[in-house]
Amino acid sequence: MLEVVAALIRKDEKLLICQRPANKNLGLLWEFPGGKIEPGETGEQAIIRECREELGVTLKVDSFFMDVTHEYPDRTVHLSVYNCSLTDGEPVMLEHNDMRWITASECSEFEFCPADVEILVRLVKCEKVYLYDHFCPVYNRIIDSELCYESISR
Repeated sequence: MLEVVAALIRKDEKLLICQRPANKNLGLLWEFPGGKIEPGETGEQAIIRECREELGVTLKVDSFFMDVTHEYPDRTVHLSVYNCSLTDGEPVMLEHNDMRWITASECSEFEFCPADVEILVRLVKCEKVYLYDHFCPVYNRIIDSELCYESISR
């Protein structure tokens, strides 16, 4: 299982998302910044290092947000997600194809990596409560409230 981390970096009530480089696995899909945990690193240390390397910023890890395990056809990824804040610098694209500051409700306008869907469901739930047979922007289709609730409550 591949151990990775992601940062929810907030600024002015918006979240930072990054578009993966075209030449990498899952190229041009959107994600929250982060990367692989190196041997001997904690999740917190990995997210600070990854954001320094990929965005040129220094982060403070504020709190743990959630864990996600996702099975891709060729590997299983365990993703630890942290709420983070910038302590030094403004993000620059040192590795990504693009980056944006968006509200959680704008996430449906971007095609995210599959492992990020549960994160998006939980973020969007903070802004809206979906009723039975309503459109869910994360799944981009009509769903029932039980499906949305099951995804959120994991």
